[in-house]
Amino acid sequence: MSQGKVKAGAETVRILGIDPGSRATGYGVIDQQGNGLTFVTCGVIRTSEKKPFPERLEEIYNGIGEVIGAYKPQLVGVEDIFTAINPRSALKLGHARGVLILAARQHGLLLEEYSPTVVKQAVAGYGQAPKEQVQQMVRVLLKLVASPSHDAADALAVAICRASHSRNLLR
Repeated sequence: MSQGKVKAGAETVRILGIDPGSRATGYGVIDQQGNGLTFVTCGVIRTSEKKPFPERLEEIYNGIGEVIGAYKPQLVGVEDIFTAINPRSALKLGHARGVLILAARQHGLLLEEYSPTVVKQAVAGYGQAPKEQVQQMVRVLLKLVASPSHDAADALAVAICRASHSRNLLR
């Protein structure tokens, strides 16, 4: 996605990207104005592995709810499940994605899901790009002085992907 000049009077759209995980859920918030992207915040919601799984899901739900409440995004992008993991992990990831999607929908947000390949294509230009390349491209596209953690970088990549697909969705 190019960082072109911002047009005068262009509407600013706040976008939340989410990289789901049952132990670590990355989130990234950016503003899009015209073709320009601006970094707002990013981080990771970490769950306590000592707690039962339903309580960890509640931590994820509450954590993303706090992010939504604090930063008030208009659009949300969530990374879809990839198939190269074991069935038990896929089920747990599916539960985590479910509470994240529910939280976004309960806040009335427009949500889209993207496969990891589509996210990597949008950010790095190559659908099989390694995590390090995605992390570096996020840093470059958002003009960050340091690279965010892998989870946060993946979430920012989802937000960038959402931005590149959002032009015709807002009315």
